[in-house]
Amino acid sequence: MEGTTHDLLRLPLAELQAMARERRDRTRGTTVTYSPKVFIPLTKLCRDRCGYCTFATGPRSLRAPYLTRDEVLRIAVQGSEAGCHEALFTLGERPELRYPGAQRWLTENGYGSTVDYLAAMCAAVLAETGLLPHVNAGALTGPEMAALRPVSASQGMMVESLVEDLPAHRGAPDKDPARRLATLRAAGELGIPFTTGILVGIGERDEDWIPALQAIAEIHQEHGHIQEVIVQNFLPKADTAMRDAPPCSPERHQRAIALARLLLPDDVHLQAPPNLSDDPGVLLDCGIDDWGGVSPITSDHVNPERPWPHLDRLAGVTEERGHRLVPRLPVYPEFAANPERWLHEELRFPVLDRSDAAGLGRDDPGPMFPERVAAAKNVGDGAEVVLIGRRSGTWVSGGTVDPPVLVPGPRGAVPSAAVREVLDGHAEGHELGIGELVTLLTARGPDVAAVAEYADHLRAEAAGDDVTYVRNRNINYTNVCTFRCRFCGFAKGQSSLNLRGKPYLLGLDDIAERTREAWQAGATEVCLQGGIHPKFDGDYYIDVTRAVKDAVPDIHVHGFTALEVFEGARRLDEPLRDYLRRLADAGLRSLPGTAAEILDEPVRRLLCPDKISTEKWLECHETAHEVGLRSNVTMMFGAIEQPVSWARHFIATRDLQRRTGGFTEFVGLPFVHMAAPMYLRRQARRGPTWREVLLVHAVARIVYRGLIDNVQASWVKLGAPALRQLLQAGVNDLGGTLMDENISRAAGAAHGQMMSEADFAALLEPLGRGLVQRTTLYQRVPDSLAVGA
Repeated sequence: MEGTTHDLLRLPLAELQAMARERRDRTRGTTVTYSPKVFIPLTKLCRDRCGYCTFATGPRSLRAPYLTRDEVLRIAVQGSEAGCHEALFTLGERPELRYPGAQRWLTENGYGSTVDYLAAMCAAVLAETGLLPHVNAGALTGPEMAALRPVSASQGMMVESLVEDLPAHRGAPDKDPARRLATLRAAGELGIPFTTGILVGIGERDEDWIPALQAIAEIHQEHGHIQEVIVQNFLPKADTAMRDAPPCSPERHQRAIALARLLLPDDVHLQAPPNLSDDPGVLLDCGIDDWGGVSPITSDHVNPERPWPHLDRLAGVTEERGHRLVPRLPVYPEFAANPERWLHEELRFPVLDRSDAAGLGRDDPGPMFPERVAAAKNVGDGAEVVLIGRRSGTWVSGGTVDPPVLVPGPRGAVPSAAVREVLDGHAEGHELGIGELVTLLTARGPDVAAVAEYADHLRAEAAGDDVTYVRNRNINYTNVCTFRCRFCGFAKGQSSLNLRGKPYLLGLDDIAERTREAWQAGATEVCLQGGIHPKFDGDYYIDVTRAVKDAVPDIHVHGFTALEVFEGARRLDEPLRDYLRRLADAGLRSLPGTAAEILDEPVRRLLCPDKISTEKWLECHETAHEVGLRSNVTMMFGAIEQPVSWARHFIATRDLQRRTGGFTEFVGLPFVHMAAPMYLRRQARRGPTWREVLLVHAVARIVYRGLIDNVQASWVKLGAPALRQLLQAGVNDLGGTLMDENISRAAGAAHGQMMSEADFAALLEPLGRGLVQRTTLYQRVPDSLAVGA
């Protein structure tokens, strides 16, 4: 193996690069990441004197030994406002051991060491801004790293080189190779996601890269904690001992990068700083899959003479080579997906809060601060969450910020080969499997618009250009529920007076009166949903149905989730089929698809552990279809699940529709987080990103082609500007006018409780699409009977 490894160094550069690219593409696909970060130079004092470093500064050149807490937070707030996810703390190593003034400052401010102060500042940044600290504090001991673990998502230290007595490291006791490797091992023993790397061109030979990379690989294979390896090139700087040394040549740097990709394990990410290369694209040619930290507001304090390339340039360079630029967190997705092992319990929610469904950084633009609920005020049957502190400016489902424009996409954008292959295969009649659906559901950059454009073509093919809606009224007859779904802000216990007002139960006369009011206002449907009240027997739902039909015989009764139906049958000890037949005889005509949430059992066990299983939900709807009832497919997404769960949900319902043909529509239900119990308990994400919302609706159109002709978007959870984009991404239906919608409002949605026909028409006007009133079962309401005729 030794000979084989050294033989790599003798290969032509182009051949070495090709081997590295192939390995990168095979293991990473088309994703190239970067971390949007802000640099916080906590102290520029350092006890080491490396021959190439301009970061370390003497005390005479500094106003104070350390940044103050206010200065640290000022930088962090600017970073959060600029859309960063990471706060990178850079600092010299143990300056208090060299400079009495540093120790004096620490003592006067109540800290025993630089590491103590660093931990306090990480905690402040995390609490005040939500930015995730990554600390680069050098060769720390195990106890020091353990003290930083509760307040830093990840840590790092460059190995640089394992060559003893390099002139570049004279006067730098912390650059002792054995000490650096001890830090690397201690980080693994503590389960700390870690960044390390080598510095190329500081006096070592090419052959010297091999033992350094092999040592990193061996330590990682023992502990699994190395997230990424940086291969950094030396460039001489004025006012340093190595100012006259030759820079690392581009060819030598490229050879080191490619060698690193071939020697490191596949699960270790590879990074090279884009600001230290005149042509960042060649770094991609060598096998990197990460650009490292790129800051929109602060310079690279280690290399201040080399400004960061603009993100647009990085995106362009990345896309030119068939890859997609994706923001990440300081902790990579593989580590974020296993928080019990890799994250201190205090970091698990902050990481989750900034994650998308793939464990990468949320990619909606705008500031994102921690949310704190001070109180809630009751507003009828719904409520508003009252937030305190700094306000976020990113788009979230149920919020008031408009989403970024993703469709139509930029002209001339070219989709990736992977996405093009999936779309072309589907167009030729291939049925998509889980892997192919995940490819579409995780699309990035130009691929998003490509998926949306194809879905919109299928929409026109299946449903034409008319946009439909139903005039209906929601009747949520009780908010008392014996089940405890962790995402639900609507349900109450019998004596609950928490965030969402007091418990209630409507009488049959109230339900009948609301039905008559709806009919008089032009509604053709009432939608019946509520909690599972402990006093209900199965006949309650039949009595409600009869009350509605007695009040208005011609109104369509759309009601009762699979959970309510199963509970009704269970409490009567009646076969499910017989119970559904009795509901149909009483006047029920269709079931909502809610109570599905995500039809993926591992996720359901966390979201709603006492609710019916995936198998039972599918059984209920299949039986309903068999007795002549129709229903729809819903999917709540964006709480805790991953895109593979969405794919499983799509396939399970697609297979059922192929058997029965009983589903009328798909309805996407983005998780509204603001007052959801699991979010308030720090156990869920901040709902889906806008890109994820767009893709879920577009992929629904694709996956149900020829089976379900209608894809509906929830205006209650999304708002008008979002719907306008979704109508260009496969959606053809706006749902109902929803007089008295309470469930989304109870979760914190701010989009009101009713949409009028005039509101819908205004939404469509810029698109030039026609608005058509429909029935629940997608029959067109005659113009003479339609509202406003």
